[in-house]
Amino acid sequence: MTSLAFAAALAFAPLSLQTAPVAPAPQVQLTQENAALLRCSAAFALVSFGQANGNEASMRWPVLDPRGQEFFVRSMAKLMDDTGLSRDEVSQLASAEAQRLLDEDQVDAVMPACLLMLEASGV
Repeated sequence: MTSLAFAAALAFAPLSLQTAPVAPAPQVQLTQENAALLRCSAAFALVSFGQANGNEASMRWPVLDPRGQEFFVRSMAKLMDDTGLSRDEVSQLASAEAQRLLDEDQVDAVMPACLLMLEASGV
């Protein structure tokens, strides 16, 4: 796994797996588009991490890397530009979204729409 993929996967690993305390995600009102970018970026990071580690559920989805990585990077940059949040604050939002997807068992539910979003992005 590339260092970028590893960093992304580590950033979105379930909070219970992280050893350092995590600051709460900033409270910000996202547009519908930005909320979808955040949700899909988190889902892609989780599935990519699972694929890199042979997770059976993650292997059911198309291989995400490198396109999923590029989508992730572009989405996080757009979120920073659109909201004025720092890299750390956007990372906190993404971590919280990834944890929400896991807690609510929603990764598989959002992946079909996210794959369509990936295709539409041109990445």
